[in-house]
Amino acid sequence: MGILWALFRTARPRQWIKNAALLAPVVFSGLLLVPGRLEKVVEAIVVFTLISASVYIFNDLLDIEADRKHPFKRKRPLASGELPVSLAVFAMLAGVIIGLAWAYAMNMFFFGICLTYLVVSGLLYTYWLKNIPILDVITIATGYILRVYAGAVVIDAHMNVWFLLTVISLSLFLAVGKRKSEMTLLRGSGNTAAVRETLKRYTEELLNIYTAMFATASWLSYALFTFNQPRIEFEGKVLTFLSLLPKTFLSEKWLMATIPLVVYGVMRYMQLIYEKNEGESPERILLSDKPLIITVVLWGVMVLGLLYVA
Repeated sequence: MGILWALFRTARPRQWIKNAALLAPVVFSGLLLVPGRLEKVVEAIVVFTLISASVYIFNDLLDIEADRKHPFKRKRPLASGELPVSLAVFAMLAGVIIGLAWAYAMNMFFFGICLTYLVVSGLLYTYWLKNIPILDVITIATGYILRVYAGAVVIDAHMNVWFLLTVISLSLFLAVGKRKSEMTLLRGSGNTAAVRETLKRYTEELLNIYTAMFATASWLSYALFTFNQPRIEFEGKVLTFLSLLPKTFLSEKWLMATIPLVVYGVMRYMQLIYEKNEGESPERILLSDKPLIITVVLWGVMVLGLLYVA
């Protein structure tokens, strides 16, 4: 049981929260309540989780020596010797084969995206791109973008260009924040170059500029997306409570009311990066910081309410 638990931890279940990005297209395309669409996206999330878990195991297998020099990653099951290498290799291969076969059975385009994720995030990033400044950050962000596209192709949903720009900006913001926190955490250990080669090519001032640039792009592109997002109309809408309001408050742009929550979320995340150096693990922040959790929940409730109830 101890070895199985170590394997489960190596698959990084906390990072599976990233796969919730596959839900975005079905929500914003207005297809959430169409029979069969949500079920198909949930199935795609399971497949993508299986494949991404295999990539995490693969990365840990190749980074054993570097992880042993890292102040936190040295506690990972493979780096600490808690998980046998042979079992990790078997689990990785099984995950890739089952995941790709399942994806192919679902949708050819979904299969293509899953394969692209394996090649880019698994092979290219591990062997090459993670050592090239700027491209390493773009590659990390690409993983988020591929998740959103995966959620779109399985239901054949149209992607609003402003929504895609929001995803790209937010992905780059999270990726740069990860590098910023890594630099701060490793600066005092003396092993910065050994653990992350590209950190030698980044300066603190440069990462500060990148962080501010993509933080601004994230909330601004989201604001433009909400402004251009059309009102969703479908048969059997639960309640149109906005129609009960005076004409003063009638508008097709009520989704813009969620912008303050996004602005606060971006500002809160930046505070955690600079004050507590927690940006190295975005998923840990989303699962542990109460103000950010409350913000995300409120944003989700408002989005669903304004799109499907109002």
